Amino acid sequence: MITTLQVEPPSRQAAGNRLRTAIAREGLVPLVGVYDVFSATLAAEHFEGLFVSGFGFGASHYGLPDIGFNSWSDIVAFVHRIRTVLPAHHIVVDIDDGFADVAVACHVVSLLEAAGASGIILEDQARPRRCGHLGGKRILGLVEVLEKLNRVLQTRCSLFVVARTDASDRQEIFERVAAYSETAAAAILVDGIDGNLLSEIRSVTDKPLAFNQIAGGASPALSFTELRGAGVSLAIYSTPCLFAAQGAITDSLQALKAQSGLDGNSRGVCLRDCQNVLEANLLRRDSPGHP
Repeated sequence: MITTLQVEPPSRQAAGNRLRTAIAREGLVPLVGVYDVFSATLAAEHFEGLFVSGFGFGASHYGLPDIGFNSWSDIVAFVHRIRTVLPAHHIVVDIDDGFADVAVACHVVSLLEAAGASGIILEDQARPRRCGHLGGKRILGLVEVLEKLNRVLQTRCSLFVVARTDASDRQEIFERVAAYSETAAAAILVDGIDGNLLSEIRSVTDKPLAFNQIAGGASPALSFTELRGAGVSLAIYSTPCLFAAQGAITDSLQALKAQSGLDGNSRGVCLRDCQNVLEANLLRRDSPGHP
């Protein structure tokens, strides 16, 4: 039978505080990017922290790049489905710029917190947006960003809010970090940067830092030890499940085509293995005291 991490089922409204407690206790909390409920279930066997990546969500739900197609209603429904079968894990959600409008951003944050999200990442990119690890990004004016960020912070209850900047100019990066540090945001993420900049950012803010890594992206692959040494509290891995699935699916279909039929292996996974994963979700969903 499948085994999963054993953590107490929480109330949904307490999810943000549980993430804060985990950071204070462990120093570094990894967040693994997931793209559907099945990948979330598999990731949950190994990590307590899950990340609803905008890149992975756009790829899975629409088959489109991460340039602003994501719908807030689809994301809220997705988070609700994850929380239904994984009541105890940390779930942090990428909400881009809050879907442009301040009122909409606040509404989405309220819905996500009610759905059981632990935290959100709110960025300062101007639309049309781009993946944070690609070039051509533009950022919104600081006054506009701070208005939205502060309104979101006033709206949430205990939700863990990460203020993200996509600034690329060095001076502008530090100006944004300093400005966001004056708010009630729980942590700060400077996306798409070299790891060498982390220690300098750490020196100008007391906020916990998040660091986002994508295979082939702009930021280097740093170990947990290196991230702790740089003062990082949230280690975000946006796409390991998505990229692994792309490779495995391609390999399996190529083998199927070459052999004109199933080889009976499927990377060692069979019907019973998959069924065990799904039945474990059903048991968690229907367990007494499920929130």
